[in-house]
Amino acid sequence: MRVYLGTDAAGLRALLAGEPLTGERVAPESDDEQDEFDALSTAADDGPVVVTAEVEQPDDAVTLDLVAALHVDADGTGDLAWYGVQELQAVIALLP
Repeated sequence: MRVYLGTDAAGLRALLAGEPLTGERVAPESDDEQDEFDALSTAADDGPVVVTAEVEQPDDAVTLDLVAALHVDADGTGDLAWYGVQELQAVIALLP
């Protein structure tokens, strides 16, 4: 099951340190592309970065090994750019 969590640089640093990400999880209503986009957009209200994670259950702890992608509003326009998990440190460096 895919979930989306909005976060900031502090949340990403916690993930990098091995801590679970906290915050409101947004799950899409279905696997439909529009529902996925709506969930991503809703999660973006909670921070400049949306973490996409694949979990077994909606309330599973979101740790770095479950993160599938990062979506980042690096320039404040609201447009989210996709980053791979391996780019986590670069994403942290982009944020204030």
